[in-house]
Amino acid sequence: MVTGARGEQSIELPDGRQVTVLFTNRALAQAEKALGKSITSLVQATRRDDDLGLGDTLTLLQVGMEAARRDANAGGRPVTAQDALDVMDAVGFTAVALAVMSPLADVLAYAGEDAESPPA
Repeated sequence: MVTGARGEQSIELPDGRQVTVLFTNRALAQAEKALGKSITSLVQATRRDDDLGLGDTLTLLQVGMEAARRDANAGGRPVTAQDALDVMDAVGFTAVALAVMSPLADVLAYAGEDAESPPA
């Protein structure tokens, strides 16, 4: 089974609910469009010990939460910026930054090793 470039992380809220953040190449392209900058520039900024901005982190969270909602076929309304801000308010900036950067890195690092070998 081919899993493709995919990274997923859960954030546990204080009330016990779980929020899933999912990144795929499609989600990262949507994030780049929303941010007006490349995902790789954000990753490079974190490696240079520059601060990852609050607005960038919220946008990544919103895009990742929306991708997870669509992937789960959960229906309902799209995830809003306010939804993402509510999560950040509940768990803090650092927890959100870690939760978005880990699956983002998984997608960027994907090299096809999860692909199933072709039939013999």
